[in-house]
Amino acid sequence: MAAIVTGSATGIGRAIAIAFGEQGALVAVDYRDGSEPVDEVIARITAAGGKGIAVQADVTKPDDMARLVTQTQEAFGPLRIMVNNAGIEEKHPFLETPLELYERIIEVNLTGVWIGAQTAARAMVAHGKGGRIVNISSIHEDVAMPTNAAYCASKGGVRMLARTIAVELAQHDITVNNVCPGAIQTPMDVAIEKNPQQERALLDEIPLRRMGKPEEVAELCVYLASPAAAYITGASFVIDGGMMQQSGSL
Repeated sequence: MAAIVTGSATGIGRAIAIAFGEQGALVAVDYRDGSEPVDEVIARITAAGGKGIAVQADVTKPDDMARLVTQTQEAFGPLRIMVNNAGIEEKHPFLETPLELYERIIEVNLTGVWIGAQTAARAMVAHGKGGRIVNISSIHEDVAMPTNAAYCASKGGVRMLARTIAVELAQHDITVNNVCPGAIQTPMDVAIEKNPQQERALLDEIPLRRMGKPEEVAELCVYLASPAAAYITGASFVIDGGMMQQSGSL
């Protein structure tokens, strides 16, 4: 079964691509530029028994995404799974956030999901076999995070985008769901792990007293793309160690 995972050379996306490979999926690993370790991800997918191809594509460019889908289908057949994972984050106090930064975060985190979902859905409708769209969102669909207004706005948008297009695409047997991680051990959180005081403050907000692993998020994505999740659409699935239940807006 053909799958695309955007932004899958590192972090959560990398874990998702490998997890699909372990299930025997045919995975297109999307990456932004040549500095990313995409060859290692392909090697892991192959070693797990799957097949992978690397495709450079910018999620904010419709032509790039159309090429990504075309190359995936030429290599592996009808696209059945689209994981919109690519995202960025940069924290600034609201009063000091440059408009250009806000626009860039919205462009990648929200418009990129729009383009990815629309391009994939068009291919799925064309081949008539249905499909699964999974968006990597965040607990910040719902939880405020001071100094991170642009990021929170982007993820709030992804929440309503998924809910709305899930209704529209249901007639085509295409499901759309969001996965909403809390604190996950990725390169995005290296700075926190290097600061004992910040790390303690973060863990105090998590009932399970640890950060999540990218592989745990990946397993949830595998489930949502599986036949077992065929009756689930328009939902957001939180994976945060209980953080939303006691968070102090971290």
